[in-house]
Amino acid sequence: MSRAGHARPVPTRSLLVRDIQILATLDPELGDIRNAAIYVQGNVIKWVGASCDIPKTYATADETISLPDRVLIPGLVNTHHHMFQSLTRCLAQDEKLFNWLATCYGPWQHMTGADIYISSKLAMLELIMSGCTCSSDHLYIYPNDVCLEDSIRAARELGMRFHPTRGAMSMGKSKGGAAPDSTCEEEDYILKDMKRLIDEFHDVSRFSMLRMGLAPCAPFNVTQDLMKAAAKIARQHQGVRLHTHLAENEEDIEYCRETFNCRPGEYIKRVGWDKDDVWFAHCCCLNDAETKQWAEAGVGIAHCPSSNMRLKSGIAPVRKLLDNGVKVGIGVDGTASNDAGHMLMEVRQAMLLQRVAGNGVFKKLSMCCFCVVYFLFVSCLMSLWCFLVLLHYSMLCCAVLCCAVLCWAGLGWAGLARQP
Repeated sequence: MSRAGHARPVPTRSLLVRDIQILATLDPELGDIRNAAIYVQGNVIKWVGASCDIPKTYATADETISLPDRVLIPGLVNTHHHMFQSLTRCLAQDEKLFNWLATCYGPWQHMTGADIYISSKLAMLELIMSGCTCSSDHLYIYPNDVCLEDSIRAARELGMRFHPTRGAMSMGKSKGGAAPDSTCEEEDYILKDMKRLIDEFHDVSRFSMLRMGLAPCAPFNVTQDLMKAAAKIARQHQGVRLHTHLAENEEDIEYCRETFNCRPGEYIKRVGWDKDDVWFAHCCCLNDAETKQWAEAGVGIAHCPSSNMRLKSGIAPVRKLLDNGVKVGIGVDGTASNDAGHMLMEVRQAMLLQRVAGNGVFKKLSMCCFCVVYFLFVSCLMSLWCFLVLLHYSMLCCAVLCCAVLCWAGLGWAGLARQP
């Protein structure tokens, strides 16, 4: 078997999910539908509406599931993760970013391909059980026999829609970077492997389950030449996006000033990363000019509130960013700086953190954020169930709009107490 496993065949059977207590479509026209139904043909959702209005064409299916007393929402999208960190939780809990990294590099440099496979599978299961059906991943460390195929195999086996990024560190301590030399790679090899992975795995088709991205780790452990070269490669292929960490905390800003004699906004212009095919993790410390720059360029941000709090990085001004037209998504970040990978909790954390920062109610993060927060607070009786249909019925896991199931049963929020 290939180290990356094999892509699941596109399903051909039909599926009717009906009698849904509430279907939150997050579509302004459709709204919330009671006693709802969804008809899936192969990997495409063909029809959504009330169970009493099912067209004759969709009244029967190869398989029918009844979900009374359930609330369905669209599958959530995780915009930033380091899945390999699932095996190194709760380290250096009192440290800020750079000291935390210095502690974690030790165990990370001993990881193997088997560790990446296991940690990725664990991370994906945590995400799926908290309502996430599509995730990016930033694997930037490749010691021993590690390769990106190890995480791709995990995604294919679980049936998760996956956007892995070929990360990299090329500037170790001997070259002025922050990472140990043993965790870094030569840039010629990095670029060659980026091209190889795009050629082998990037699927730009409409219902793709696997798309590649390129992600040099951060300005403090890669050269500007690598940033420029990665951007050039990505833009030679349709749908290959660019990702990195930026402006995570004040130390990050100071490093940029001391090393490049500029702030992050000028840095991304120099390396050609000021385009709408780029999204950055964190951006807690942008100034007003950079906020405007991000909005005008169409640059996105992955907001990771739990990690930012854990590492004392700061509070990203999400309310301000949204009001200025910046695209913002939610990321759980690596489990070593979050200690969990719970997508619904991360959405809730984002809303609460903006309240603490005095940034007002978190209204415009997205319709999905609003819906999730609404269901979290509308009743203390809510408990979370993984949408097992996602795994048990492969056709729905391949659908355009996968759904997470929330069950109204039992006191408390099942699973929350089990998080570290």
